[in-house]
Amino acid sequence: MALPRLVILTGLSGAGKTQALRCLEDHLGFFCVDNLPPSLIPKFADLCARAAAPIQRLALVVDIRGGELFKDVFEVLAELDREAIPYEIVFLEASDEALVRRFKESRRPHPLGGELLEAIRKERACLEELRGRAHKVIDTTNLTPHQLKEQLITLFGDEESLRRFRITLLSFGYKYGIPLDADLVIDVRFLPNPHYIARLRPLTGEDLEVKDYVLSSPITAEFLAKFTSLIEFLIPLYMNEGKSMLTIAVGCTGGRHRSVAIANRLAELLAAKDYQATVRHRDMQRDA
Repeated sequence: MALPRLVILTGLSGAGKTQALRCLEDHLGFFCVDNLPPSLIPKFADLCARAAAPIQRLALVVDIRGGELFKDVFEVLAELDREAIPYEIVFLEASDEALVRRFKESRRPHPLGGELLEAIRKERACLEELRGRAHKVIDTTNLTPHQLKEQLITLFGDEESLRRFRITLLSFGYKYGIPLDADLVIDVRFLPNPHYIARLRPLTGEDLEVKDYVLSSPITAEFLAKFTSLIEFLIPLYMNEGKSMLTIAVGCTGGRHRSVAIANRLAELLAAKDYQATVRHRDMQRDA
């Protein structure tokens, strides 16, 4: 009896679990159930496996809305381990500020009730241990719904698509905080800074003048060669551990010039070596 691929989707209220569940159902063919009491997970997985047409992919949302029933979650995870039922936990989170904004926009109450920010912090504390058990943590603070969908497709796409290791280059500004979902973080504030060139200051790292200014430095060329070599060294090791994607955050002071130019160039170098590399610029337009 083949057990379904079981994904347990959890995390903070307002972090995007509903969008994630829709993506798993609509784009990846998962059979999805929202707000399932944890105690029912083993029985439900067994039921799906024994169906006349066995369900091969199963996604369940388990979160704080379960109230007292949610407290069984760790006992249930232990039961799944004892019965050798494989599962993956995906934990979605976001900053307090982002969650407050989303709740105000949706005009929905927080499941824990009371003052909103206090409820968010209480839920974060309640879920801290479960977050530590997660196989993948996704920070949706700065993700659009489309970007969240891309991450989920990368994680749970068909086997053929997963054979290719996927790399995301994420530029950011240190003054806005380090991305929480980065696997590797590289600081490029040692490179020549276009901010101090008056004609370059209004531009971004995607403009040719800024790109040429940053990339023409001998230090930049040496850094790119060494860092690309390091990434190539690490990828087979990550793949041996079952990892199918890598997020590399490239940071400068404001996330507008150096980090953008370097992230774009790294993506080009990796693509030339037949790696699947994409780029996101988190803070490029903040100081526009």
